[in-house]
Amino acid sequence: MRKHKPKPRIVEPDPRYNDQMVTRFVNMMMYDGKKSTAFSVFYTALDQIDQKGEEPAIEVFFKALRNVMPTVEVRSRRIGGATFQIPTEIRPDRRMSIAMKWLIKYARARSGKGMANKLFSEILAASKGEGAAVKKREDTHRMAEANRAFAHYSGR
Repeated sequence: MRKHKPKPRIVEPDPRYNDQMVTRFVNMMMYDGKKSTAFSVFYTALDQIDQKGEEPAIEVFFKALRNVMPTVEVRSRRIGGATFQIPTEIRPDRRMSIAMKWLIKYARARSGKGMANKLFSEILAASKGEGAAVKKREDTHRMAEANRAFAHYSGR
């Protein structure tokens, strides 16, 4: 075990929306340290959302993140030779991290041309409560509900 808890890293806010969450999202999306490319992909996707109309793009993005964020997950634990899936609550920072990773993962898995279009489609779908990332959250919650009988094993 560690002697000290690591200090949380301070992330610079992004240039357009002045928000740290946007920078965290772009950092997760980035390949090979190409941050400017990742920012241009993200901003292109949000520009497409703005052209679509209804709400400001940044609000649609945060709404999508909220819809994808899981509250419980299952963790494997060996007890007496058997492995149990134990439902556990998720810390708020981990919730956000998981939501971002799922949005990026399922945006990449979408069919379409260009990452900006795929990301646009996934964010729009997630903000409406649809899409693969939201389905993943529902599956995770369903699995935790199914294994609720083993919740008493969660004490360490």
